Amino acid sequence: MSLAITRTRIYIGIQAQPITVEVHLSNGLPAFTIVGLPEKAVQESRERVRSALTNCQFEFPAKRITVSLAPADLPKEGGGFDLPIAIGILAASKQVSDRHLADIELIGELALSGEIRPVKGILPIAIGCAKDDKQLFLPADNHAEASLVNNLNCYPSRYLLAVTAHLNDVEKITLPESSDFPDIIPASHPDLADIKGQAH
Repeated sequence: MSLAITRTRIYIGIQAQPITVEVHLSNGLPAFTIVGLPEKAVQESRERVRSALTNCQFEFPAKRITVSLAPADLPKEGGGFDLPIAIGILAASKQVSDRHLADIELIGELALSGEIRPVKGILPIAIGCAKDDKQLFLPADNHAEASLVNNLNCYPSRYLLAVTAHLNDVEKITLPESSDFPDIIPASHPDLADIKGQAH
């Protein structure tokens, strides 16, 4: 069956809404369609994903590709859907194993080279993953923030190939110690009491 399901999240305020990414490959004229209220940056992920897969030496399926972002009535924005869409296409085309996909969530913007770029709002996303007992694959530059969340296995990566190697059980991404990353909270930071007019 040429259907694969990956999972991700979007942040809305301080909450993270789970999003199911369904990828279906069917016969017909080659096309790449994303449905589910995607805004411009999400629509543009078609070109980023296509180039990233090609430059990483994967075969981009010459089929009709339909990507559904559910729930369909919730607006989707940002580049964080690139990684789950790419993995969904690879799983649907049998280039990546799908046996781990039910237990993980993915987020990250893809460069045309296959590099994984950081995204915004990673803290509420990490909190949501921890509550739902999911593992999170995320950009390496976002790991410092996500590591603030307890009871969450984060797999940071800088490249799409590292994620696919992990999912195919070729080379696992190691879980880094939190001390491997810089502290994102400064030692001294402003106090709201110092703001003029705070008494009002």
